[in-house]
Amino acid sequence: MALTVRRLAPTEWRSAFPIISQLRELTEEEFLRRVQRQTFSGYELVGAFDGQRIVGVMGVRPVHTLARGPHLHIDDLVVDKTCRKTGAGRALIDFADKEGRVRGMGAIFLDARQEAIPFYERLDFAFHAAPSMKKPLA
Repeated sequence: MALTVRRLAPTEWRSAFPIISQLRELTEEEFLRRVQRQTFSGYELVGAFDGQRIVGVMGVRPVHTLARGPHLHIDDLVVDKTCRKTGAGRALIDFADKEGRVRGMGAIFLDARQEAIPFYERLDFAFHAAPSMKKPLA
């Protein structure tokens, strides 16, 4: 599989929805609204392509915090279920790695589902000492 990884233009966001919907239960309209809203804080969608076919998607955003310093955060990395184990996930991570370095970021952070942890560990990700906490407000 000859893969190309690049940022998606807003006109291509809709094409990412079938991939994202394999991970997130959102309507296409809500997905597009959320992506548009998140772009105001630097969020970008990145796609992995096999020719003209999109086979993987991830969101990336720059973050600067006191605790973690400047870092790139990966949101929702997902590869089409028919294209897993083809190198698409690794190609997306490689893109994020290069992007983080170009931006002068000190690390890449992401939230991982339990079944994806071995994949990330093979790519030199490690558990972070500070667990995330959540308090629902609704």
